[in-house]
Amino acid sequence: MRFVQLDTPRPISKIGLGTWQFGSREWGYGADYEHRAADIVRRALDLGVTLFDTAELYGFGRSERILGAALGDQRDKVVVASKIFPVLPVASVVQQRAVASAARLGVRQIDLYQVHQPNPVVADTTTMRGMRALQDVGLVGEVGVSNYGLRRWQFAEAALGRRVLSNQVRYSMIDRRPEDDLIPYAEQAGRIVIAYSPLAQGFLSGRYDAKNPPSGAVRRANPYFLPENLERGAELIDTLRQVAEAHDATPSQIALAYLLRHPNVVAIPGASGVEQMERNAAAAEIDLADDQYAALRDAAHRFRPVTGLAAAPKLLRARMGK
Repeated sequence: MRFVQLDTPRPISKIGLGTWQFGSREWGYGADYEHRAADIVRRALDLGVTLFDTAELYGFGRSERILGAALGDQRDKVVVASKIFPVLPVASVVQQRAVASAARLGVRQIDLYQVHQPNPVVADTTTMRGMRALQDVGLVGEVGVSNYGLRRWQFAEAALGRRVLSNQVRYSMIDRRPEDDLIPYAEQAGRIVIAYSPLAQGFLSGRYDAKNPPSGAVRRANPYFLPENLERGAELIDTLRQVAEAHDATPSQIALAYLLRHPNVVAIPGASGVEQMERNAAAAEIDLADDQYAALRDAAHRFRPVTGLAAAPKLLRARMGK
């Protein structure tokens, strides 16, 4: 396993494990998934994965409990990351929610505690006052944010008076906006961009096409999986397959390797089973040649999906089976 080269108390693996699906019924993995989750975590540990990401919102606390139980006595040897859902993220609430998350996780310290979303009303000044207090008493190690633009990330750091180590954002080959400013800033300032949904919820896996769309509720609500977009993405998937063949890898592994080429980017794909966890971890060892990276980048730039308001009526028709 490869790691981010930063000064942190514990090494942060380039591939982590995202645990939104732990205890969250919307993924449709079945009642037995909680038991499989423990196997996935144990295998991730065996493979050298050190970053495990959860949130109080995932399964309304169940994900934190499942992850904490699965980590067991390894909790103090890895980087456990969680997130506060900022309904009212004033300092006192931030502190209360951190205590609750730490209890569910069974940890003495949350290694990375993140603000899940920027609050449009409550300024980061009061939120970061709560974070600073948590750091001062040792309940939180590093502070992070999620879904922040560059300016607000920098403002949050100024409000904290210390580094805000990470910004967890949607980043994949078809969601490349972090490349414009967040990733250059992370590299310049010694920070981390944590890529969630790095496979665009499986769009980049090559498993789906216009004749074989996904069936799960989460993916059906994603405009990328409209038949029209699956058709438009065929060239990108073909390019992923070509590069994958050269590396004896899968399209998903190549899509992850594309992101990890940036030294200050880590990815936290989920895993529905042990084998998927193994494939994800192996992606950290793939070195893309310059021409392969360029071919992937160019194919990604040519992909023009239907999104936003233009996709809304198409999604509605798809849900109604028309």
